Amino acid sequence: MLIVTSLFIGAVIVALNFTNDWAEARMTTKATYKSFSNAVVNAEIGLHVGLYGINVTLKGNPVVQFNETIDYNEMFTWHDTIEEYEEALEKGLPNPILYIAEKFTPSSPCGLIFQYRYSGRYASATLWTAFCCWMLANILFSMPVIRYAGYMVVATAAFIFFSMISFTTIMNVPQCVFYIGTDSFETEYSHSFWLALATGILCTLIGLLVVLLDFLVPEKMKEAFSVGVDGCEDEDDSYSEGYLNSFFLDGVTISPVNLKVTEVSTFMRVVRTVFENISNQQIIFLLPVNISIICLKQQQFLSLI
Repeated sequence: MLIVTSLFIGAVIVALNFTNDWAEARMTTKATYKSFSNAVVNAEIGLHVGLYGINVTLKGNPVVQFNETIDYNEMFTWHDTIEEYEEALEKGLPNPILYIAEKFTPSSPCGLIFQYRYSGRYASATLWTAFCCWMLANILFSMPVIRYAGYMVVATAAFIFFSMISFTTIMNVPQCVFYIGTDSFETEYSHSFWLALATGILCTLIGLLVVLLDFLVPEKMKEAFSVGVDGCEDEDDSYSEGYLNSFFLDGVTISPVNLKVTEVSTFMRVVRTVFENISNQQIIFLLPVNISIICLKQQQFLSLI
């Protein structure tokens, strides 16, 4: 469950950067179909605003009118609005699409391009920061620092809220009303905005809950996230005794055979005696001394090396 929730949050944060429905407006009306034509079509017109651009849709009702299929979905990005608008003029796209796209050009009196481009840019930047916080939180969850992982989840929520605040600045300026035919419409917050809000609230609840439980029951939290220090203790317990191979210790009296090495000096005396015995027997090559010592504490073992 924890993994699924974490993956859901990460996927939502990434998806929110590329969706085109942070704000939208739609209506069904009768409008002039194309320039230099008196043909009027009944169609549903939609405007979908994302962090990187807009989508303008036009779908006839019915779809086939005047022996044409009226079903358009055109994308205009903030960086290439002028070029894409000029291409739309050259292709002869329907008037409603050209009218809406023209409102988002730098030469438009509405100035929508500046409002939406800068708010979308900062919203996207804070969302990617939230994604980095989410990744760091997942890394910390795998370490014995559960509380700090909770802090990073709260930070993830904070940056999601910052992205929403950045996007909402477009509503603080006078809105440009779109008039098509006899009707008009304005943009309103849409699915991605509310999904960001829900994800931010979810991250806030998870982060605060993790921090609170880590204060109250830290040991159980470590068990829940499978982090702790029991592995090291089990490893020390499993290596409780050591043995010396007496085959290479002829002439050396060691009692008892089950030798518990507790001091470095004792071990060094045994090794020195072994090599003196080997030298007295005039052995010209070094015999392997199989000494298995397993009960050494970590600091004693490192000092021997």
